[in-house]
Amino acid sequence: MLIDFAEIEVIAGDGGDGAVAFRREKYVPKGGPAGGNGGDGGNIEFIADENLNTLLDFRYKKKYTAKSGQPGGSSLKDGKNGDNILIKVPVGTIIKSADDKKVLFDFKVNGERFVVAKGGRGGKGNSNFATPVNRTPRYAEPGRKGEQKLLTLELKLIADVGLVGFPNAGKSTLISRISEAKPKIADYPFTTLEPNLGIVRYKNYNSFTVADIPGIIEGAHKGKGLGTKFLKHIERTRVLLILIEGDCEDIPSRYTILLKELYRYNKELYKKRRHVVITKSDLLNDKELRKIKRLKFKDVNTGLSVISAVSGDGLPVLLDNIWKLLKG
Repeated sequence: MLIDFAEIEVIAGDGGDGAVAFRREKYVPKGGPAGGNGGDGGNIEFIADENLNTLLDFRYKKKYTAKSGQPGGSSLKDGKNGDNILIKVPVGTIIKSADDKKVLFDFKVNGERFVVAKGGRGGKGNSNFATPVNRTPRYAEPGRKGEQKLLTLELKLIADVGLVGFPNAGKSTLISRISEAKPKIADYPFTTLEPNLGIVRYKNYNSFTVADIPGIIEGAHKGKGLGTKFLKHIERTRVLLILIEGDCEDIPSRYTILLKELYRYNKELYKKRRHVVITKSDLLNDKELRKIKRLKFKDVNTGLSVISAVSGDGLPVLLDNIWKLLKG
């Protein structure tokens, strides 16, 4: 199950208090200060892990608390630092402050790390405050409080290719044929209720990733249908495949509506390289196929692909066209 949003609380550890202590040696009647420093509190840190693809774990655990540092001891013994907490998140996760929605970090690369809440510094023991004037200080620093934050975690899939189209345009069938992804497929609208990610193997050990985005309808940029909940997942894709059923009444009109929805949601999506894919060619006769192949689309200079994901017709050519776009 893809969970792409979560709210959690993180509490870093407090610093340990510094100690007030004095030397008590047999032959040192007036021993000097010997209070040790408190340990530092533990940090809360995130790390991106490419083996994860959902925020599901955060549905069940919403609070993370690091251990506090230990107080300082006598004989100049420093307290132990609190253990850090390392939280794994999928690549593509954005960490935001829940209060002001400010982006704190955007994980784009596997292994990236970010300390989101720093532990409090340990207080200094009285041994640090001795001076020629005051050789026996009887005070020490208290440990400082660790940072405490409310966070929102938002996941945006990172894929090379995003499939965009109306419901039942054939996106799920296509990704199931060219990759190992196994999405739900049926003949009713909104079969796909969450994005699917598949890895496509292409010639000579090459590969690329494809994201199947739930169907877009007119008004999706305002949240209609599944709307903005899933449009965000194509923001990180390099190439967009615009899928349109070959048996629809007005293919150019469908294309225009889809582009408008992308533009109204995020103007940057309109600038992405895209390729038009006419699906369900197995339902068309020769005359209809010839008419479709003569179509021209605005701002698309890569031609189009005509395919049947059911029969497999046109899939090798489509993969060649996708690879050219990715390498172009």
